[in-house]
Amino acid sequence: MQENHNKPHPMPGAVDVLIAGGGLSGCLIAARLRQVRPEIRVLLLEQSAEFGGNHTWSFHESDLAERIGGWMAPLVAHRWPAQTVRFPSYSRTLDYGYRSVTSDSLRAALHPLLDGIVRCNAAVRALAPRRATLEDGTTIDARAVIDCRGLGPTAGLWLAYQKFRGIEITTQTPHGVTEPVIMDATVPQLDGYRFVYLLPFSRHRLLVEDTYYADDAAIDGGRLDERLAAYIEDAGWRIASVLRHEQGVLPITLGGDIDRFWRERAREGTPVAGLRAGLFHPTTGYSLPDAARLADLIAEQRDLSSGALFSAIETHARRLWRERRFYRSLNRMLFRAAEPEQRWRVLQRFYSLPAPLIARFYAAQLTRLGQARILTGRPPVPISAALRALAARPPMDEETA
Repeated sequence: MQENHNKPHPMPGAVDVLIAGGGLSGCLIAARLRQVRPEIRVLLLEQSAEFGGNHTWSFHESDLAERIGGWMAPLVAHRWPAQTVRFPSYSRTLDYGYRSVTSDSLRAALHPLLDGIVRCNAAVRALAPRRATLEDGTTIDARAVIDCRGLGPTAGLWLAYQKFRGIEITTQTPHGVTEPVIMDATVPQLDGYRFVYLLPFSRHRLLVEDTYYADDAAIDGGRLDERLAAYIEDAGWRIASVLRHEQGVLPITLGGDIDRFWRERAREGTPVAGLRAGLFHPTTGYSLPDAARLADLIAEQRDLSSGALFSAIETHARRLWRERRFYRSLNRMLFRAAEPEQRWRVLQRFYSLPAPLIARFYAAQLTRLGQARILTGRPPVPISAALRALAARPPMDEETA
């Protein structure tokens, strides 16, 4: 399989769509173009030895419309009918589905579509709207270039972070976790809102992630490994083998200047996608649903020129920014109204709400009534602090330059 991933692109000269970055967003765009527009010549550039990286992307069953969920289904590695949360005051099981895509399942599902159109070990030196220059000096012309190389410059965004480090293990005896524990906040609260995230891939195979809603993006891998080891020991699990480690930092949006964000990208004029286009859930940082929707949108465009794609993606991203204003307000309450060690109280109250409302929240499909329901009742933070947080404006020069 690896040899196939690294085969040279068979078409010399220009291509129609060149995608820089073989992560989730880049892979989905390339695959959807191949499915819907097989006549389009696509080239996917990845700087590493294989596309897809070392990640786990999860989402709630209701996050994707049925049509998109259908073509995404082959990528899903694991499905569960329910999910659990644990807080100091209570635990709760939510009876709606949870799904995970792994780097391995993504590569296995997309290999037939991407075979022959991926160039790995291809680090990019520079991008222009219609040309990519690689580190070895190679230039590749295209009708359109799409930059999918991660978050990139964040001028215009006021961000906090969800950061995590995980370990995937096999246990000597069954670990006893039957559905995902998407938040175990019964752990000591350190570096902001801390919780442990559990994905049971089999009776003996388990992903354990130490996760933080924090003000900075720094990860001390050694210290988090110690906390993971302590959690595993306290749970009584005996490790049979360590399969891999995983860590990452997801952006959480508190506010920003969307005009400034897109002016920065317009200066270069290269279409952007994924995190680089600000396309992620504002509160969770989850990127898969937005990546799948954007891949669909791009594949449906009649005009795949660079200028037309830039305009279509910008219009789409700006619309979502307007629609998700409420989420940014809630994030400011979490990060600016609650003391770091007390942030868990905000999430504990949220998870006491009706399950359908929680599902709509994660799908970023809240109605005005749903928004009002979330804000109804006694707030888990001081009212004065909550009002200050809601009225706060981003310190743009300091935090988003």
